[in-house]
Amino acid sequence: MTPPEQAAVSRFPVPALDELPQDIRQRILAVQEKSGFIPNVFLALAHRPEEFRAFFAYHDALMEKPGNLSKAEREMIVVATSSVNQCQYCVIAHGAILRIRAKNPLIADQVAANYRKADITERQQTMLDFALKVSQAAHLVGEADFEALKIHGFVEEDIWDMTAIAGFFGMSNRLANVANIRPNAEFYSLGR
Repeated sequence: MTPPEQAAVSRFPVPALDELPQDIRQRILAVQEKSGFIPNVFLALAHRPEEFRAFFAYHDALMEKPGNLSKAEREMIVVATSSVNQCQYCVIAHGAILRIRAKNPLIADQVAANYRKADITERQQTMLDFALKVSQAAHLVGEADFEALKIHGFVEEDIWDMTAIAGFFGMSNRLANVANIRPNAEFYSLGR
């Protein structure tokens, strides 16, 4: 068995930083400067530059914007849906981000294990109920789901955001699982 620190980042090729287009290299180096390490997903996706750009542009559009959903709630959606999709990378990486954004060292583990038992609000549980339905049975989403969300103050734009986050990370979970992208060791201790 390969020690975790020596395991491949991905089963697909991972280019060297100096081989990457300048814009991608700059983006990766900026992330490294901010976090102190390069998250493996950046390296794993860098071998397909156009897809890298599109992936992170959509990621940022969904996850970094202001709105009625807090950045922590957006991360809750990622952790809960990634857990049911059994995506180790996204649960670990976004769990770390959730702990930081929520300023709560327990929340990510609770949401990943069983959000219905987590120390979250009824509003957040309703949000995650909807996100999981989008993730696992979108064909069953109907007006009753929208009404349940509206009772908790969610508006149409919030519902779109929840849907888009669950959908985007469903794709991301599948890519990470097939590529066997390994979570960086640094993620495990962040926000604890």
